[in-house]
Amino acid sequence: MSKIRIGVIFGGKSGEHEVSLMSATSVIRAIDPEKFQVVMLGITRQGQWLLYEGPLEALIPGEWQAKAEEDLRKDPAHFSLCILGQGPNTLSDRIDFALPILHGPNGEDGTVQGLLELLNIPYGGCGVLGAATAMDKVVAKKIFEHEGLRQAPCITFNAGELEQGTDWILDRVKTELGYPVFVKPSNMGSSVGISKVTEPAGLPEALWTAAAYDERLIIEKGIHCRELETAVLGNYELTLGAVGEILPAAEYYDYKSKYFDAASKICIPADIPSEKKQELQDMAARAYLALGCQGYARVDFLMDRDTMELYINEINAIPGFTHASMFPLLCMDIGMTYPEIIERIVELGYERYHVKNKGDDRHPSR
Repeated sequence: MSKIRIGVIFGGKSGEHEVSLMSATSVIRAIDPEKFQVVMLGITRQGQWLLYEGPLEALIPGEWQAKAEEDLRKDPAHFSLCILGQGPNTLSDRIDFALPILHGPNGEDGTVQGLLELLNIPYGGCGVLGAATAMDKVVAKKIFEHEGLRQAPCITFNAGELEQGTDWILDRVKTELGYPVFVKPSNMGSSVGISKVTEPAGLPEALWTAAAYDERLIIEKGIHCRELETAVLGNYELTLGAVGEILPAAEYYDYKSKYFDAASKICIPADIPSEKKQELQDMAARAYLALGCQGYARVDFLMDRDTMELYINEINAIPGFTHASMFPLLCMDIGMTYPEIIERIVELGYERYHVKNKGDDRHPSR
């Protein structure tokens, strides 16, 4: 049987472009070359799709794009890439399966997944619905509330309302939440745009910071907590990974702590009672299914240090995938290797494809 041509899609227009490159590099290194032929598909910060055939060492901001653009100029017959349609050099012609390793808007939010659905290309990870609901924290919170999943109290509103001033928000925070609070954009990941605010004077700046990333904002009550995470793999039957704990060097696990601060640590498995581990995993499975997630995701929790109550925080439909990222480490702790995780994601993508496209034999069963 010929190798499956797996298109790893990386980069993107979001503020998490650099994180995507790091994740994609780790994924590509781990893909079994005996089973898969990797096709590297980069999306620039401007939204241009480029075929990249340069070295993995050059998969860094700016450098990969320059190499891909140079190759396109030298050999347009080979390097031209048409996303839509059928025929030579189209996405459908170049790959059998897509693996989006995109973080944030325009990639993790259902947009690329919708494109792949239109092109009838099987892909790994959540579908359109699961990706969109997991990405939008406001929508996710409403679904979690409907499911009876405990979460931190919050206020949500549109960034446009800031034009009325911030006094009304200060009043609501004072009466409904108290301090500290976390201010977040609704549609970002990797803690981009998030600020911790400990007093009223710091709230306006935090609001405008978050508003630079999204039109919908969240102010969430701060909880004296431990940060716990678990991994979920599956479409209809779920496999739960280990439960891990984040030990951030900073006050909370921000963007810098996640990717650039060696002082931040993780503990796998987390040192929590077995009944709390079971409760967390049960909540994770309920949340995953409630949002319509499929393929894989990471589910994040807060645990009150005093009461040990668990609060669901969010679901990451395309979590970080570097060798130091929590998702692969949580899966590896239950006995999977990094290449096996990727193969399982591919299998799940084909499984979902065949369920949705019964009778379509364009792609082989795995």
